[in-house]
Amino acid sequence: MLNYIKLIALGMLTLFAAVAANFARDLAYQVHAVLIMLISAGLFIWVLRRTDEPVPPRQIETSYMDGVIRYGVIATAFWGVVGFLAGTFIAFQLAFPELNFDWSEGYANFGRLRPLHTSAVIFAFGGNALIATSFYVVQRTSAARLWGGNAAWFVFWGYQLFIVLAATGYLLGATQSKEYAEPEWYIDLWLTVVWLVYLAVFLGTIIKRREPHIYVANWFFLSFIVTVAMLHVFNNLSIPVSIWGSKSVQVFSGVQDAMVQWWYGHNAVGFFLTAGFLGMMYYFVPKQAERPVFSYKLSIIHFWALIFIYIWAGPHHLHYTALPDWASTLGMVFSIVLWMPSWGGMINGLMTLSGAWDKLRTDPVLRMLVISLGFYGMSTFEGPMMSIRAVNSLSHYTDWTIGHVHSGALGWNGMITFGALYYLVPKLWNRQRLYSLSLVSWHFWLATIGIILYAASMWVTGIMEGLMWREVDANGFLVNSFADTVSAKLPMYVVRGLGGVMFLAGSLIMCYNLWMTVKRSPAVEASAATAHATPAE
Repeated sequence: MLNYIKLIALGMLTLFAAVAANFARDLAYQVHAVLIMLISAGLFIWVLRRTDEPVPPRQIETSYMDGVIRYGVIATAFWGVVGFLAGTFIAFQLAFPELNFDWSEGYANFGRLRPLHTSAVIFAFGGNALIATSFYVVQRTSAARLWGGNAAWFVFWGYQLFIVLAATGYLLGATQSKEYAEPEWYIDLWLTVVWLVYLAVFLGTIIKRREPHIYVANWFFLSFIVTVAMLHVFNNLSIPVSIWGSKSVQVFSGVQDAMVQWWYGHNAVGFFLTAGFLGMMYYFVPKQAERPVFSYKLSIIHFWALIFIYIWAGPHHLHYTALPDWASTLGMVFSIVLWMPSWGGMINGLMTLSGAWDKLRTDPVLRMLVISLGFYGMSTFEGPMMSIRAVNSLSHYTDWTIGHVHSGALGWNGMITFGALYYLVPKLWNRQRLYSLSLVSWHFWLATIGIILYAASMWVTGIMEGLMWREVDANGFLVNSFADTVSAKLPMYVVRGLGGVMFLAGSLIMCYNLWMTVKRSPAVEASAATAHATPAE
């Protein structure tokens, strides 16, 4: 009976998508309608072939659901390379504008590729990493299989569809032009459905756990899932101009829209890129170091302080705007207060290595996890300092902000994700060890030097921009034209591009290493692999 319901739903969706493709008012919507039509038609045929076939006897699953996590690991590595490649290319587009080729104008120029890069590295690379690691961690710390049967597979494939729709939309001009929230209305609706199922799977697994205690990593993952859902819904309240087109009109306008946008935008950093990845930190650092978390009490304080304070930090993006001063000052104060719990978490992660510091000499994976904590500490110091009104006047909307964002995104989010992937692949594919620790070291140094070149060049350029933009002569006239600042930035832009090349090269080495780990590394004994899959960790 269920298959017949699926067939009716998929048939109607295919028909609707075909009609939508015919009446589409813009190219992006038309391409997406055709894509949905093809996918739903393919699924219709797939379900039809399995309808009324003999149903095999249902087996009670006792092991963890790791298939979807394996796919998540592969997707993370793939989208990471795509995002880093796009970022490196647009870095050189800024250094050498000739790379905005005439033939690609409107499709592969900087304006179209920039949001694609941002979404690819945050939502495709980071999002897949969070989904995969959260599914892995919640099962191991709850001693329970993922709730909801095949719902986890729906989350994975639904999220990949969201990524493809968003990326193709940017290239074809479908965008809300909102930082970290560019996808248009129908893509936002689809992501809402996928995200609510993700929440149900994660929360359902926690509820049916066989362990009395909820490990702290799960608190961080759960706060990230719930808060991102709330932020996403409110920031994307919009009214479609037509059901046959991608364009929509925002419900909020002016100052209210800016306030909602940066409430969302900064908490995309605070919860998506911080709370979620701290869930990784609190599991993978202790596991790789083979040491317990330094202070469990501190981890609880870190959690509650972080989620309470971060949510108020958004207005610090709106100094010197139409937003009332008290509101932007509120954001600044909470940003500065945020510094302390952030460093408390960093110290908690670093001190977990107590008694295991010698492992840093021999274990490049642990080295990668530890340096991610160093970048986390640096970014969470720099952020509060930049939120101060006087500093903000020099730094905001300059490349200094770009350097800050990337030292956090590449150094904190990127490095801890790489460390998690190196940990997961041997476990998920039942391999004794990674193919090559030497290649991990190469990846570590290329990525680290690449981040330093990137961030340092942008810090220098940003301060230079801030000074040049506000330099005035005795008569009160601006000394430098905009063209002067662009010309002065060329050397630093080249250095930034080279930093991106090094980071991209490191990720390609990682992909090769992980591939060879699956193909060449010796397998774990079958009995040992089975035993590993049952207890809570």
